Amino acid sequence: MAVFDKAGKIRIIHFNHTKEITHMYDITIIGAAVLDVLARPVSKKDLAGRSCPADHVTLTPGGDAANEAVTLARLGKRVNLITKLGADLSGQVLLNYFRENGVSTEDMVIESDLDTGINVVLVEQEAERSFITNRNGSLRKLALSDVNTDALKKAPLLCFASIFVSPCFDIPAMASLFRSAKEQGCILCADMTRCKNGERLADIRDAIQYLDYLFPNYEEAKAVSGLSKPDEIADAFLDCGVSCMVIKMGKDGCFIKTKEQRLVIPAYPHTRCIDTTGAGDNFAAGFLYALSEHMDLADCGRFANMTASLAVESLGACTGVRSLSQVMERFRKAADAFET
Repeated sequence: MAVFDKAGKIRIIHFNHTKEITHMYDITIIGAAVLDVLARPVSKKDLAGRSCPADHVTLTPGGDAANEAVTLARLGKRVNLITKLGADLSGQVLLNYFRENGVSTEDMVIESDLDTGINVVLVEQEAERSFITNRNGSLRKLALSDVNTDALKKAPLLCFASIFVSPCFDIPAMASLFRSAKEQGCILCADMTRCKNGERLADIRDAIQYLDYLFPNYEEAKAVSGLSKPDEIADAFLDCGVSCMVIKMGKDGCFIKTKEQRLVIPAYPHTRCIDTTGAGDNFAAGFLYALSEHMDLADCGRFANMTASLAVESLGACTGVRSLSQVMERFRKAADAFET
């Protein structure tokens, strides 16, 4: 089970009769994994001609769950990634990449007649992006039946990275998964993308009531809640049962609220932003790392901000964060700045 102490730190306690449970992994991540083809810089007006030159064109892994899992593995965590891929060249590239980076692939689903998802990401000079996605690829095909319930027992922390990504994983399916995870004693987290069908809080309440932490960005949370002020947005989610709301505020850092605490954590001020692809996923990975290290909520937010700041300083979602020492150096600098 999970309990908060008076300082807002989380303590994870798992007991099986009188014996403490030993887990195979630190964190399980469930969600999408794709390949990203990124081109930078590309603006909409550049696409009018027959040829569109770019300074950089590269191929990297992507997808919210993949981004979180790879970053966590590079930070030194034992990570089990549950996702769905096709039995094609793109799928094999991703499998090899995950194994090379120390991410477990044992609970992934490989489907022979499915195309592995590929995103074309057009990055503008100002680092904002546009996506071309394959609507028939694996990105939107993950379903509840692809998640082995026994896999939920393998780690004390679980993050569902893909709320609103796959129509196969609808609200009842998420509620079923989240309920099972809580029954296994998991600390349950989730990230999300923009709602696709005008969903509101009342529509997703049955699922999110189980969440210990939720990591939407401001626009995503605003769209679902119908509210505009971070305090009001957070309160609406807390009233639905979410224990801790963590709203990603981009260049303004993050806003964290529970029933007892309210925190505004500024972003790292010296970030050289090149590409925002995967910034939110890396933020979530940083927060999950900090949770697993039992940091208090303020330091969880700071560590997440530092992780995201490194991610946007290179092209691609999985290229910026390379090691724990890299993030810790920035985390310490930021802590010193906050103290002064």
